[in-house]
Amino acid sequence: MSTQRKPDFAGNALSESAIHDYLAANPDFFEKHASLLSTLRLPHVAGGAVSLVERQVSVLRQKDVRLERKLKDLLQVARANEALGNKIHRLTLKMLASADLTATLVSIEQSLRTDFDADHSILVLFGDPESFSDIHVGRFFLSVQRDDDAIKTFDTFLNGSGPRCGQVRDAQRDFLFGKETDEIGSAALVPLGDKAGYGFLAIGSADTDRFHPGMSIDFLTRLGELVTEALKRF
Repeated sequence: MSTQRKPDFAGNALSESAIHDYLAANPDFFEKHASLLSTLRLPHVAGGAVSLVERQVSVLRQKDVRLERKLKDLLQVARANEALGNKIHRLTLKMLASADLTATLVSIEQSLRTDFDADHSILVLFGDPESFSDIHVGRFFLSVQRDDDAIKTFDTFLNGSGPRCGQVRDAQRDFLFGKETDEIGSAALVPLGDKAGYGFLAIGSADTDRFHPGMSIDFLTRLGELVTEALKRF
C-alpha cells in the first residue's frame, strides 16, 4: 500500500513584502473585511497591545502634530518674508522720493539703521573723492578710487559675483568701520553693479552669527540692485 505525499505549499506562502505591497495598493481592505480588525493586535510602544485601529489613530495623531508644527514653521517664514518685503518697499519709496544723492544716501542709512537693525553700515562709492566733496552724510558714506591700495584687500569680493557674508579681516574692518571699532562680529558686503562697478555696501553686526557664509543672500542681492538703480539717477 502506497502513501501519497501531502503537497507542500510552503513555496506558495506570501512574503511579508507581498502582503505589505498588497495592503498599500488596497487601503480599503480592512473596510471590506472589518471583522479582521478585532483579531489583529499590535504591540504598544509603552507595553501591552493595541488594536490596529488604535495604532492607526495614534499614527495619524502623530502625523497631525508634525504637520501642525510644519505649518507653524511655514507661517513664521511667511510672516518674516512679508515683514522683509514691507521694509524693502519702504526703502524703495524713500529712495524714489529723494531729490539728490545726499538725500538718497541719508534714506539708505536711516533705513538700514531703523528698519534692518544694522549696528554699523557704510556705502563705498568708487570715483574721485573731490567730485563727492559736497556730500555730507557722516561716517556712512566714503568715496575712493577703485585702484586705491586700501581697496586691494577686497579684490576677491569685488571680482566675485554677488554678496559675501562672514567675518572680515582686520584691514577690511579698519577701512570700513574705523580702527576704533572692534565689535564687528560679522559683516555683509553687497556689490553695487556688476563686479561692484559703482562701489559696495557694507553692513556690520556685533553678532557673529548675524551674517554667515551659509545664509541666504537673496535679500542682500535685491538690496544691492535697488541701491544701484537709485544711485544711477545721479
